[in-house]
Amino acid sequence: MKFLFEQPPVVRNLSLLLLVGLFLVPVVITSPTLMQVFILIIFYAYLTSSWNFVGGFAGVLPLGHSAFVGIGAYTSTLLYLTWGVSPWIGMLVGGLLATLVGVIIGLPTLKLRGAYFALATIAVGEGLRVLVENVEKVGPFDIRGPKGLLITLVNDAPLSAFQFQTKAPYYYIILVMLLVVLYLTQRMMNSKIGYYLAAGGEDPEAAEALGIKVSRYKLIAMAISCFLTAMGGTFYAQMFLYFYPKSIMGLELSYEIAFIALIGGRGTILGPVVGALLLRPVSELTRIYLSSALPGLHLVIFGLVLIVVMRYQPKGLIAPLRQLFNQHVIPSLSRRSAKSDAANPSNTD
Repeated sequence: MKFLFEQPPVVRNLSLLLLVGLFLVPVVITSPTLMQVFILIIFYAYLTSSWNFVGGFAGVLPLGHSAFVGIGAYTSTLLYLTWGVSPWIGMLVGGLLATLVGVIIGLPTLKLRGAYFALATIAVGEGLRVLVENVEKVGPFDIRGPKGLLITLVNDAPLSAFQFQTKAPYYYIILVMLLVVLYLTQRMMNSKIGYYLAAGGEDPEAAEALGIKVSRYKLIAMAISCFLTAMGGTFYAQMFLYFYPKSIMGLELSYEIAFIALIGGRGTILGPVVGALLLRPVSELTRIYLSSALPGLHLVIFGLVLIVVMRYQPKGLIAPLRQLFNQHVIPSLSRRSAKSDAANPSNTD
């Protein structure tokens, strides 16, 4: 995929118009509940795009990524509550810690194939969650086990506290984070690492025979993915101000991330965004209206949608959407633009 300004004029103009629209959302929408839904859609698109570095490009299926969300949330929050370290700094520390843990986990597990890797990530993720649930204190840090951590809301908090009285700042922060991770995704897809990962995902034996160190590049992808995912964990902690191990490190979150990627189209730039845009509203509606009677129904719905998508669109919903866009939308807009230029010729004296 080319950079935005190297795209055809129609695509470039549509992309810029979409970006402007996204930045104007808090101006148009005043309902806190609706803003929360928009924030969660972008947040899950961010998490899934971060997961996509290893789950999409490396050709494996990690199902324990919620552990890295938890590492980011716990690290920044504990540093803030214990020593008053700004969550902005704690976000980076949590990302580095998650990278270290991800590399340690990835060294043995990334050599596994198929379901064995997925099962290994589930075991590691659940092991970390159970460990956190059963630990009350580590050195000066009060982890509080299953009770979770509560961040006290401070009125007129400084920017360094990462606390805001309205939803708009959170929206802009996660939107910028998503745009950054999409940019990094685009750069990886067109880099040497991206080509090596694609080759290793398609046929690892052939790639190894050509001299490509598949495991090394998968480990790099794992490190990037863990760092970005942990930063998302800090954002989650600062937005909700309360979390506990099962809410942020449970398998449910890991499954949601994987479902969004598979349904939207893993290994693509916009697949995670499409998946989040489709599935997050469904998840929120089922939780609001049916969670008391049918808890976990949203995962059942995700599973059914996944079965249908894998049956008829194994590359995800981004594939037919891209085809529709390229075959119908772009030609139609190009014709309209040509007619407009013909009707209003510009002077070039």
